[in-house]
Amino acid sequence: MEIHQVRYFLAVAETLNFTKAAERCNVSQPALTRAIQLLEHELGGLLFRRERANTHLTELGRMLQPFLQQSFEAAQRTKRLAEEFAQAQKKTLKVGIMCTIAPDQIIDLITTMRSRNPDVELQLCDANAWDLEKQLLEGRLEIAVYCLPGKEPQDRTHVMPLFREQIVIAINPKHPLAKQDAIRVKDLDGECYIHRMNCEFAGYADPVFAAQNVKCRPAYWSDRDDWTLAMVAAGIGWAFMPANSVKHPGVAGIPVTEPEFWRVVNLVSVRGREHTAPVGAFLREAMRHKWFGKTAISVERTSAPA
Repeated sequence: MEIHQVRYFLAVAETLNFTKAAERCNVSQPALTRAIQLLEHELGGLLFRRERANTHLTELGRMLQPFLQQSFEAAQRTKRLAEEFAQAQKKTLKVGIMCTIAPDQIIDLITTMRSRNPDVELQLCDANAWDLEKQLLEGRLEIAVYCLPGKEPQDRTHVMPLFREQIVIAINPKHPLAKQDAIRVKDLDGECYIHRMNCEFAGYADPVFAAQNVKCRPAYWSDRDDWTLAMVAAGIGWAFMPANSVKHPGVAGIPVTEPEFWRVVNLVSVRGREHTAPVGAFLREAMRHKWFGKTAISVERTSAPA
């Protein structure tokens, strides 16, 4: 049974005239008649009796009419819901944002995005880099902003660098190391530190410290940078943080050297996945945005002379 057959049946049942029903359904009368005959064959009996000018429902037709009416209305509701969902999807954008990025940069980007694209509804996911990559590849996110230092990009992803940021040692200003212009990795040996559970350098910096036989003692584990900064301000330990995230009156950000640590944060999408208009809009705004006062790296590379 097909929905157009049900629609034709209901039109004839209402008009009791095959010609008028065909006109209402915008089909030829032979096509309408054939569709109803196929429906009758499938249901196992006549639905109408045609007696010249006296077309009327059979007993089977009268019995089935309310059920077919309900089926048709349910199909129409289903179609409307699907269309509404598809329309909503066109205007909704699911974006992943790495939780270790200073929020003011993202807020500025979102504000600009909303002002220039008022019809787009942004759904933001704040998570660590590993979770964002997983959600992006699984299709739960359409685009994401993150980085994974020391790891080659997935073959399935398309990466557009946005900004480069130095990693510093967040430390209490009264700590003796805070008096230095830079803190060497080996200077941290024996010091207590606050372990940032969402830090994208976890597993990357450890071998560097181990190579210099530097051992630090974790004093606190946190998945929130605001708590981490509060602990540093209280003198509980130091933290390994992006320079632009060290915003606390009781915390100093000192560059780490021998070696230095930097991160390049990227706008990441999935290769071959169809991009919606909202994705294109977000991409444009991210490229226009001044990241910590600088043009996006991808734009600089494109505009640089050969």
